[in-house]
Amino acid sequence: MKRDELGDLVAFLTVAEERSFTRAAAQLGTSQSSLSHTVRRVEERMGVRLLTRTTRNVVATEAGEQLMETLRPAFNDIRGRIDALSAMRQQPGGNIRITSSRHAAETILMPAVKRLMTDYLDINVEISVDQRFVDLVAERFDAGVRLGESIEKDMIAVRIGPELRMMVAGSPEYFKRHPIPQTPHDLTQHRCINLRLPTLGGLYAWEFERDGRPLNVRVEGQFVCNDVPMIIDAALDGVGLTCLPDDHLGPLVKDGRLVQVLEDWCAPFPGYHLYYPSRRLASPAFALLIEALRYR
Repeated sequence: MKRDELGDLVAFLTVAEERSFTRAAAQLGTSQSSLSHTVRRVEERMGVRLLTRTTRNVVATEAGEQLMETLRPAFNDIRGRIDALSAMRQQPGGNIRITSSRHAAETILMPAVKRLMTDYLDINVEISVDQRFVDLVAERFDAGVRLGESIEKDMIAVRIGPELRMMVAGSPEYFKRHPIPQTPHDLTQHRCINLRLPTLGGLYAWEFERDGRPLNVRVEGQFVCNDVPMIIDAALDGVGLTCLPDDHLGPLVKDGRLVQVLEDWCAPFPGYHLYYPSRRLASPAFALLIEALRYR
């Protein structure tokens, strides 16, 4: 491949990812007309249309999507190696982008990041709070924070928090009107607060385990929500039972504002992990972040 052909592919990928010749031209420091000519040259060279252009948007064709999927890993590997080389200096520095759920960001990620930025003034950190599962490579994140059991096998995962358990709880006022459930099957007779999942949009099936045997229960109730703090508030107000990780509900149970039930049915599971692509070369700044977060 000639050197100018590699540059043409970079131009195509930038336009396809930005979905705009205007934004891509600004990012690459060139003109829209020159960029349009470059993309047409790539299409002529390959003999297939790669982009569909409208007055408002630019969308990759099926062939364009395939080419994007081919180019992304290679170019991200190149970016990672260049970042690692530029970071080879005495004082670690650079930018780190992380996607995380809100609870993990508030309880684990942010305390460590604050210490890191205080100790190393040249390290800049961006945290994107998002409940959905993000494609790190496609959206240009260096790492993500999620529960260990939900991380894909092709990622490197570093444990950054203790094991968690699900906890079922309700307010004392609720249990004045309803009996204590003895098994998960009893939940069908209770008003339960359903959690709307952020990824597929379905409702979370309450997960239990006893003697190594898993049991999932679909519960019903008057209230459904996709926001954990609102669910906790509803449980405190006696709207119904809730099932959330114990680090959300434990303090409220401890001070008597909620009552825990079905404790024997709630087995531990892997807690929060930092994960990142296996091909990523760890810069000094990123290596420091890993050590700051590593659970010991």
